[in-house]
Amino acid sequence: MIQIVIFASGSGTNAENIIKYFSNSQEILVTNVLCNNPIAKVFERCERLNVPCSLFEKEDFLKNDTVLHFLQQEQTDFIILAGFLWKIPKNLLKAFPNKIINIHPALLPKYGGKGMYGMHVHKAVKANNELETGITIHFINENYDEGAIIFQVKTMLSPEDTPEMIAEKIHVLEQEHFPKVIENELLKNG
Repeated sequence: MIQIVIFASGSGTNAENIIKYFSNSQEILVTNVLCNNPIAKVFERCERLNVPCSLFEKEDFLKNDTVLHFLQQEQTDFIILAGFLWKIPKNLLKAFPNKIINIHPALLPKYGGKGMYGMHVHKAVKANNELETGITIHFINENYDEGAIIFQVKTMLSPEDTPEMIAEKIHVLEQEHFPKVIENELLKNG
């Protein structure tokens, strides 16, 4: 059984989608969700779905090995970032090489980097009058949004699209593709 832990910082819609997708899997199990935001809605979603969700502090993530030890104790095989906003520290990158997968709400390398998440991305896409956007699912490395790309899918935009409308188009792509791409990658490399 391939065991995954999801990291989330916000509402948890992608985390919930992943948990539901794998809820009856015989090959992949979501063991935990870890969150760095005490008021994130992901806690409510996890409680409803009966999946443990734990809060961790910045110091436990960046300055010591508390999070790493937890992941090792849980026999974690892969980490999935689902709306997680902190940069992954070197100790986790070293312990999980090519085993940390992220989703980004744009077609990388465009609109990536520090501070480029959520509505910041959609507003930038709109401001630049892009004709298309999409999602990128990629491995994590030491730089924001620069890891090897696993999968991309596009959606067309119209001049009438607002950042909120762009966000909805991206959300549809995330919900449709993220769990399937995770499954394919884990079964191929797990």
